[in-house]
Amino acid sequence: MIRSFAFTTQGRLHSQDIAPFLMPTLLSDTNLFLWVDIEAASPQEARMVLEEIFHFHPLSIEDCVAESPSPKVEEYFPKEEDRFAPYLFMVIHAVDYSRTDGVFATTELNFFLGKNYLVTYHATPMRSVQMVEDRCRKGTVHVARAPDRVAHTLLDAIVDNYKPALEELAFEIAALEQKVVERQSKEIISQILQVKKEVLHLRQIIGPQREVLARFARGEFKLVRAHLVPYYRDVYDALFTISERAQAYADSLTNVLQVYVNMSSHQTGEVIKLLTLITVVTTPITIIGTWYGMNFESMPEVKHAHGYAIAIVVTALTTAATFFYFKRKGWL
Repeated sequence: MIRSFAFTTQGRLHSQDIAPFLMPTLLSDTNLFLWVDIEAASPQEARMVLEEIFHFHPLSIEDCVAESPSPKVEEYFPKEEDRFAPYLFMVIHAVDYSRTDGVFATTELNFFLGKNYLVTYHATPMRSVQMVEDRCRKGTVHVARAPDRVAHTLLDAIVDNYKPALEELAFEIAALEQKVVERQSKEIISQILQVKKEVLHLRQIIGPQREVLARFARGEFKLVRAHLVPYYRDVYDALFTISERAQAYADSLTNVLQVYVNMSSHQTGEVIKLLTLITVVTTPITIIGTWYGMNFESMPEVKHAHGYAIAIVVTALTTAATFFYFKRKGWL
């Protein structure tokens, strides 16, 4: 599906759902700004817009259509044989976290940012894109006055959508901490390791995106006007805060895992301690039972009239004395 919008320099909607053959005419109008959003389009539709209308560089088209493993930003300048104007190509990833699956899902969003146009490409529907489109169509806050402003709004929406995912992750970590305190099981440690793996995955996503946004925050690109650089810097700061939270979550999971190991060691130690005390307390019984279990004919105790009673009394007294000795020491 291809959605297209033309806005005036005041941010008002001029037209939408523009026929492809009219797009070059609108691009030549300096009083208009064109936004084309390509969502789940066929390769033929995508290449029709990217190649035949905007004439983007083949490498950026290839990176756009194929899935990119990490975010990046590249600046393209035309050579003599090229038909495109200077533009920025950017790959960014939105995230979503499902507590049911315990997995971070990523959605790739590609930007082609030019002087008077913005082309976005994504394989699946995205809440952030839909939200910004609605704001631009309403025209109440003049978001759509320029492509670099819309690009900033999209990036800001993507970073804001990290927060619900982080909140879900925080709830998951709190639930794991509660489980570790309440009970010990093999399933808990696998859950801890799974969540920790996803936190590391999140940090791997955020790290390159911080580098991309840092370049915007430093004002490296001429296609982003100087007065908008502080706004991009604000998005970078928000992503930096999210990165710090992800690091804190990784540390929390390490601590939870350490608590689990310590509690498991403590429980094992308690079991060993109990078994040792049982062995020590029953040592007199074992010694006496072993001694009289030899049944030698020359043992005078066997023929004693009260030998059985004496053995019981001696066994009971020595066992009780051993028990109270450990009780006094505080080992029981």
